[in-house]
Amino acid sequence: MDDFSPVQRIVGQLLMLFSISMLPPAVVGLYFQDGGVAAFVIAFIITLVTGAVVWFPARHKHRELKIRDGMLVVVLFWVVLSLFGAIPLYLFERPFLSITDAAFEAVSGLTTTGATILVGIDSLPHSILWYRQQLHFLGGMGIIVLAVAILPLLGVGGMQLYRAETPGPMKDAKLTPRITETAKTLWLIYIGLNAVCAVAFWLGGMTWFDAISHAVSTVATGGFSTHDQSMGYYNSAVLEGVAVVFMILGSLNFGLHYMAWRSASVRAYLKDTETRVFFLAIAIVTMVGTAYLYLEGTYARLPESFMASIFQVVSIGTTTGFTTAEYTLWPSFLPMLLLLGSFVGGCAGGTTGGMKVIRFSLIVRQGRREVMQLLHPSAELPIKVGSKRVPDRVIQAVWGFFAVYVLIFVAMMLALMGLGLDEVTAWSAVAACLNNLGPGLGDVSTNMASLGAPEKWILILAMFFGRLEIFTLLAIFTPAFWRR
Repeated sequence: MDDFSPVQRIVGQLLMLFSISMLPPAVVGLYFQDGGVAAFVIAFIITLVTGAVVWFPARHKHRELKIRDGMLVVVLFWVVLSLFGAIPLYLFERPFLSITDAAFEAVSGLTTTGATILVGIDSLPHSILWYRQQLHFLGGMGIIVLAVAILPLLGVGGMQLYRAETPGPMKDAKLTPRITETAKTLWLIYIGLNAVCAVAFWLGGMTWFDAISHAVSTVATGGFSTHDQSMGYYNSAVLEGVAVVFMILGSLNFGLHYMAWRSASVRAYLKDTETRVFFLAIAIVTMVGTAYLYLEGTYARLPESFMASIFQVVSIGTTTGFTTAEYTLWPSFLPMLLLLGSFVGGCAGGTTGGMKVIRFSLIVRQGRREVMQLLHPSAELPIKVGSKRVPDRVIQAVWGFFAVYVLIFVAMMLALMGLGLDEVTAWSAVAACLNNLGPGLGDVSTNMASLGAPEKWILILAMFFGRLEIFTLLAIFTPAFWRR
């Protein structure tokens, strides 16, 4: 077997670094005197010591990482940090959580899924509320670095499209010559969006605590809230408008944010094919929702119908999962239409879940090409993104990704049904977790508290599969991965 000690060194460093994230909620608990200090201090010590023990034997191993090393680091980043992130939740006396529930909540937070097993969120200690949002913040940035700087280099699931096809500074998956500089630039953009969003929420009427909490949840397209009613708690069109803007910004490719900031122009967005398709899809579904809600009398006035429609279309479509209304009770096909939108998700290189707009767009174009090829068998019919031809290997990777995505979805849905869930609940629970969305339909429309431990562990696996773009996690389960 290969020597994975450099991976061990990195994982140890990540754990030690992650342990620091236990201190801010401890400070919040101290400020609000909510009894949360001890749990976070103990979790800090456990995580720090474990990280040091893992790191110390491999501290001098500095060889260049191979692709397999990179995959293992990515998987361990999400899995190990999520499980250690469950420690303070498990140690809390109120709310009392089992190991399964603590792990579910932590994984949901860090993968920015936003599904929760907690009820009575309004009455939870401030330190817990802060920690849940903080997991979203860290996970959101991890997703961006993963999607823009790492996955294209590993070439999984068609994400190498952004190494081969994206113009300008995104060439070779780097905004700047070195991947560390790329990550640093992305951090600055991400923190900047969070700061502006928090100020906007505060100016719109939120307290500072709620404004910061919802800002990190919005930009990370996570969906955790400090209230059981989510954004509906505020009943404010202004706050909903702010949320819509920043959910969309979090859903766009952060490489485009960089190019737009550097050029002081929105031309980068306008020229990007994926972004144009993303906005077109939002516009179409919003118009359908607005018309149906108004004509069915769900809302008495057209502006109210439009606001309800655009908020839920953006929230579910970007896999954020905020709610302002009982959209699951909306008439006819609307709830299912919204949930199906989460399968597409937002743009590659953003914080969203789902299969990503670029993959969906390529699948549609490939289908159209197959039809045209039947009519003109000898014709050369290249698929293009913008003016650039997409290599057939990328199309094959996208189709492979789609096929495995569907197979995993069906297998998990059947497993949940075998454990006793009805079809709608099982289908939507897997959709909510595999797409990193959060809310589902049926018995999981508000939270996942009613599910048993086996169901929750299946959904935890679904969250990891969704966040790790399927192939990255799948690869380490193959015997070939571990052979020299």
